[in-house]
Amino acid sequence: MERHEIMELLSQLKLAGMRAAYDEVVAAGVRAQHPFQRIFGELLLAQLADHRARSIAYRMGVARFPVMKNLTEFNFAVSPVNEGLVRELHDGGFLATQRHVVLIGGTGTGKSHLAIAVGANCVRNGARVRFFTAVDLVNQLEAETRAGKAGKLADQLVRVDLVILDELGYAKMTTALLDRLTHHCDILETGNESWRFKNRT
Repeated sequence: MERHEIMELLSQLKLAGMRAAYDEVVAAGVRAQHPFQRIFGELLLAQLADHRARSIAYRMGVARFPVMKNLTEFNFAVSPVNEGLVRELHDGGFLATQRHVVLIGGTGTGKSHLAIAVGANCVRNGARVRFFTAVDLVNQLEAETRAGKAGKLADQLVRVDLVILDELGYAKMTTALLDRLTHHCDILETGNESWRFKNRT
């Protein structure tokens, strides 16, 4: 079978990762006189890596993070936040125990940064995540109630592994919600001194 025929079949089978890696993997395998099984195995690994990357990209889009953040950008040296607990949460183990996490601190102290970094890493590890500001969530719930579709968003969210609610202080329901969330909960305090202000350029 000719190369162009193989490429066409890979396209029809939607094996984009294998198709993209085909020339390099086959050429390297032939040069090194690798057996067919090894070459084919390398192509399968390329396909798996492509599938995982596409899956992560899709779930990142569904999560609707307003920006992308990671822990390497956060300066723990100037924040009173518990770094060990942040890194433990970053690993995502709290999802299995269904623990709540509340971040408390002043404006610009890194609450959103840390929440997004933890959430994004959970996505990379296979979790389904959804990000809202509290005001946006309330507005969406009120809008679907007015449209006669109350409960639709709630039905979607029960299938999500992690819901991140940002800017709770701007929502009317904050006190009642915190009373419920602080049961079975980890609390992270980021202080009141603005990290964002101190580190702006």
